[in-house]
Amino acid sequence: MSKILVFGGKGQLGQSLQAVAEDDKRLIFLSSTVADICNTEQLTALFTSYQPDVAINCAAYTAVDKAEHEIEKAQLLNAQAPAILAKLCKQYNVELIHISTDFVFAGDKTGWLTEMDATEPTGVYGQSKLDGERAIQRIWDKHFIIRTSWLYAEYGNNFVKTMIRLANEKEQLNVVADQVGSPTYAVDLAKVILKIIDFPDRAYGVYHYSNEGVASWYDFAHSIFELGNQLIALSPIPTAAFPTAAKRPAYSVLDKSKIKEQFNIQIPHWRDSLKVCLKKMPISRE
Repeated sequence: MSKILVFGGKGQLGQSLQAVAEDDKRLIFLSSTVADICNTEQLTALFTSYQPDVAINCAAYTAVDKAEHEIEKAQLLNAQAPAILAKLCKQYNVELIHISTDFVFAGDKTGWLTEMDATEPTGVYGQSKLDGERAIQRIWDKHFIIRTSWLYAEYGNNFVKTMIRLANEKEQLNVVADQVGSPTYAVDLAKVILKIIDFPDRAYGVYHYSNEGVASWYDFAHSIFELGNQLIALSPIPTAAFPTAAKRPAYSVLDKSKIKEQFNIQIPHWRDSLKVCLKKMPISRE
C-alpha cells in the first residue's frame, strides 16, 4: 500500500484532509512537533522510515501582517522549507503537492487570474510563497503547486470563525468591501487533493483552486451572518479605512479552468460550501 505524508497535519487544511480521508490508511498526518519542515535531518529520517509515494505540504507561515516584520521566519517556512522538501522528494522519488496562495499576484488585474499570469507580490508573505513555488519548480519536476484563496473551515482559525465570534461580541461591525476574491472551503480543496493523487494522468505543474463565485470580504461576512442567522449591523468600508501592515490584493479571483478540465472536477459555489461548513460549527443566535 502506498504512503502519503501530510506535513502540517494539525492545521486547517491538514485537519480537513483527515476528515475527508476518513479510513484511508495511506495518509500519515504529521504535526510540526513530529515533522519540522525546516529540519532536514528530521525530514530525512521520516522519508527513510516511511518511504512515501506522495508528500503533501500544508505547513506554512500565514501571518500576513506579521510577516512584514518577521521576514526571516516567513522566508524560512515558506521558501527554504519547501526547497528542503523538494530535494528530499527528488532524492526519494516522491511526488510533492504544495499549497500556495493568491498573494503571489499584485491584485491589480481586472479579470480572472490564470496560472500563466505574471506574479508580482506586494508584501513579504506573498514573496515568500512565490519563492517557495520557484524553489520547488527549480528542484523537482514531479510537483503539483495549488494556489488557493480565502481559506476557511470548521478547523483552525479563519475569517468565518472570527466573524461568528465578533457577531456574538458586538452589535455593529465594519468590513472591507473593495477587496474581491473567492472564499475556499478547505474540505473542498482536500477532496480535490485526494482526487489529484488518485488521478491516472500525472499532469504536474501549477494549478488554481477556490470555490466558484466572486465576493468581497463584506459579501462574505454578510453571507456568514445571513446563513448563520446572526443579527449584527454590518457596514461596508473601503480598504483605506482599515489600514494593515501588509497590502492585500484588491482583486484576486482565480481562474480554475485548468484544474477543472485536467482532473474532471466540478467546483461548488462558495455560498453552498459555506452553508455546509456553518452546519458543522457552533453558532450562538441569541
